[in-house]
Amino acid sequence: MKVTRTFDIVDQLLEKHSKPKALGVKRNGKWETFSTQEYKNMTDWVSYGLLALGITKGDKIITVSNNRPEWNFLDMGMSQIGAVHVPIYPNQGYREYDYIVTHSDAKIIVVSSQEYFEKLEGAAKKAPMVQGIYSFDPLKSCKSWIEIIELGKANEAKFKDQLVTLKASIEPDDLLTIIYTSGTTGLSKGVMLSHRNLIANVEATTEILPLAQVSDVISFLPLCHVFERMVNYLVQYKGCTVYYAESIDTVGANILEIKPNGFASVPRVIEKVYDKIVNKGKDLKGIKRNLFFWALDLANRYELNGANGWWFEFQLKLARKLIFSKWQAALGGNINVIISGGAALQPRLARVFNAAGIPLMEGYGLTETSPVIAVNQKDYPYMEFGTVGPVLKNVEVKIAEDGEILMRGPSQMLGYYKDPEKTAEVIDEEGWFHTGDIGELHQHNILKITDRKKEIFKLSTGKYVAPQLIENIFKESAFIEQLMIVGEGEKYAAAIICPAFEFLHGWCTKHKITFRDNRDLIQIPAVKQRYQEEVEKINATLGSHRQVKTFELTCQEWLPETGELSPTLKLKRKYIKEKYRIKFDRMYGYTTEAGHVGKPSNATE
Repeated sequence: MKVTRTFDIVDQLLEKHSKPKALGVKRNGKWETFSTQEYKNMTDWVSYGLLALGITKGDKIITVSNNRPEWNFLDMGMSQIGAVHVPIYPNQGYREYDYIVTHSDAKIIVVSSQEYFEKLEGAAKKAPMVQGIYSFDPLKSCKSWIEIIELGKANEAKFKDQLVTLKASIEPDDLLTIIYTSGTTGLSKGVMLSHRNLIANVEATTEILPLAQVSDVISFLPLCHVFERMVNYLVQYKGCTVYYAESIDTVGANILEIKPNGFASVPRVIEKVYDKIVNKGKDLKGIKRNLFFWALDLANRYELNGANGWWFEFQLKLARKLIFSKWQAALGGNINVIISGGAALQPRLARVFNAAGIPLMEGYGLTETSPVIAVNQKDYPYMEFGTVGPVLKNVEVKIAEDGEILMRGPSQMLGYYKDPEKTAEVIDEEGWFHTGDIGELHQHNILKITDRKKEIFKLSTGKYVAPQLIENIFKESAFIEQLMIVGEGEKYAAAIICPAFEFLHGWCTKHKITFRDNRDLIQIPAVKQRYQEEVEKINATLGSHRQVKTFELTCQEWLPETGELSPTLKLKRKYIKEKYRIKFDRMYGYTTEAGHVGKPSNATE
């Protein structure tokens, strides 16, 4: 059958890939699975139940939920009748919840737990369109989503023929979902995506993804994010079984239980996996430690297509058997692919994991492009470290005169909900979507991202600084969790650094440094000096105007919940700059307050 709408994936699963385990989830310590037939039944019952509640084509339904099979039942069930899914990040703030619930015109809200019910209850009371809140988990204070299912079962005979007619009437270009982008400044914009948008992305990536019908996939990134959502559709389109991790904290254990063939991740998770492996290597003794770092050195020099010669390849084969096989085992032993997206991946990580025999494919895109524009493929020459791979075959990309990446194709959004002015700002008269990213095209139509257009700034010396590029280099340090490069209009670049506190605490223990709390920790001279050394070491690899001449440490971890990061873990630069205004002023000598960490007096242009 031809898949042109997202809900066609369920019918295709039943027709071509029916299996006893289509979806699974771990809760209360046990894995619970649903067959393809159960998936189809639940989807239809959702449709019947929503129709019985008076939901019609175009009505909006909000979900705030963790990953679970029920998310799919609801998503597919509402799409079959033309209702519009509005998934919201669970870690949004109250202000965003209030705005989105009202702005989206939602009629129904479905939450996963008491925590999110409490966050949404107030917003629902302020929104005139909301008719009710339902919960996946049984709650005393909220209706159960099972009421929709039971209503559907009771009305199946009444709506069965109508559902067939409704499904046939839904066009690929009909609105499927509104995804509110996690704006780094201001309130989020509602990105309108159609069935065609997401299915075009699925079709363009299906041959690239090295997974088959028999493959098992584990899912832990939020399904409300367009990256994980598209991958969720993609792996189901291919007939894979999808298992949803119990929580982000249990992913490692869940991976060992499922032994998946693949999963999607964001760079920060991959960085943490790598840091954990390397820290274990540092704890080894004698020959085992020497072998570990011999293998790691090989991986850091790895080039594709045997470019390093037969002797290197022979050593790498040996390293994979002796060392990297243990890395593979830590990820379940069956990994065919890890897909990285959502932010820039350090080229070093792509190189090391692929050298270790763990295929790591980085892709690139935006919510507005459904999301993939380009993705590295498994084999040479369609993988290039430090790039995001070849542009998809059904997508056009060109580089504007100022270096901005422009995109056009069937996965381009319909526009921003209720905001034609902002839509016109990003989609020009020729239909090109302006991504806001700077990049270049290489051989084989491979795309390389160099920075965010809006984030590039000019020093008072006239030199331009691309902060994201420098930030990625500094984040390779085990001491640095996050940092933000600043310096627009100033003589030199500086940085506000969020330490990797877990690693830093371990370093302090090793060096017998005691501290009361993190606020006390970052004031200790030995700690300041260690970060000075780290910055100087990295500066030596950078051009003069890109070097961090002075910096300040923060005493708090940066999180979406505390406002420094967006729900997709991007820096909220405006917020960070305002929050650390005193530190910023101190780095540039605008205040006499003591305590600066770096050495602005020695700064040179």
